[in-house]
Amino acid sequence: MNNCKLRDIYTRYKTLTEKLSDPSVPAGSEEWTKIAKEQSELAETAAKYEEYVAEERKILQAEEALKSEGDAEMRELLNEEIFDCKRRLEGIEEELKILLLPKDKNDDRNCIMEIRGGAGGDEAALFAAQLYRMYCYYCEKHRLKVEVVDENTTELGGLKEVVLNVTGKDAYKQLKFESGVHRVQRVPETESQGRVHTSTATVAVLPEAEDVDVEIRDEDVRVDVYRSSGAGGQKVNKTETAIRLTHFPTGIVVTCQDERSQLKNKDKAYKVLRSRLYDYYNNLNRSEQDAQRKSLVGRGDRSERIRTYNFPQGRVTDHRIGLSLYSIDSFMLGDLDEMTEALAVAERERLLAGEEE
Repeated sequence: MNNCKLRDIYTRYKTLTEKLSDPSVPAGSEEWTKIAKEQSELAETAAKYEEYVAEERKILQAEEALKSEGDAEMRELLNEEIFDCKRRLEGIEEELKILLLPKDKNDDRNCIMEIRGGAGGDEAALFAAQLYRMYCYYCEKHRLKVEVVDENTTELGGLKEVVLNVTGKDAYKQLKFESGVHRVQRVPETESQGRVHTSTATVAVLPEAEDVDVEIRDEDVRVDVYRSSGAGGQKVNKTETAIRLTHFPTGIVVTCQDERSQLKNKDKAYKVLRSRLYDYYNNLNRSEQDAQRKSLVGRGDRSERIRTYNFPQGRVTDHRIGLSLYSIDSFMLGDLDEMTEALAVAERERLLAGEEE
């Protein structure tokens, strides 16, 4: 374990704590808020380090007492105390190793989620719609707000694609492992012979980028305005409120027609474009070694088949960690916690193994 790093973190934490009570830094100011955020991020590690130091001190004191203790019963008690302290120390060390792991800088961000029907025609679009509902249930359970940015539906009620803006505490952290190809095996409603078909849908989860993360020059973007498609009747939008953004350097195209206001659609479209560019440039800059390090669950490459939903067997299998759950009905109603927690544990264990190499 890196004791030097822990001491540096603890020293930094104490320094920040002192600054928070410094009258020269007004409470609620921008500087105070920045200090408070960093101090809060270090608090758990600092508290755990204090526990570690306290146990070490107890062991040293007991060992010192043991040197001069002649009473057999007292020596036995001191040895028991040393044994218990060392056992607790081992547990604290494991917790500190986890706390020292590099954190994903995007975990506390909102995110953009894109769901698209893949191979399988109408059945793939229907599955994409079911995944959309599944994630809505999950987000509602975890108090995350889901806002539709753009959607393209089929006549049968499926989704060719839907783009969502998900906001709330640790939104990206809670959904980032969902990126990839999702495969479904079931008998489609349109299948008269009762044969099991295999279809796919793709999911992409992108951290929402901030203005400072990506520079978008006006001359690099073409903005097209057009009339939104509607469900007919009174719902048809007779004014040009839909927005299409085309980013020339990358070829990325974003559309938004969910709002009746052209300005709101434009704001939403730029938010999605900024997040896609953030993801695009991050992938370009990511080294081959880092990409390999995150290959299990960290990156969630959209070209990888990550999960199979087998309805005849009532099974959901995540291929990255080899976990199968036989609770597909509750899973499709947003009960993803067991799967997402297992993925987070697998990622943590792999990072720990990398730290120890």
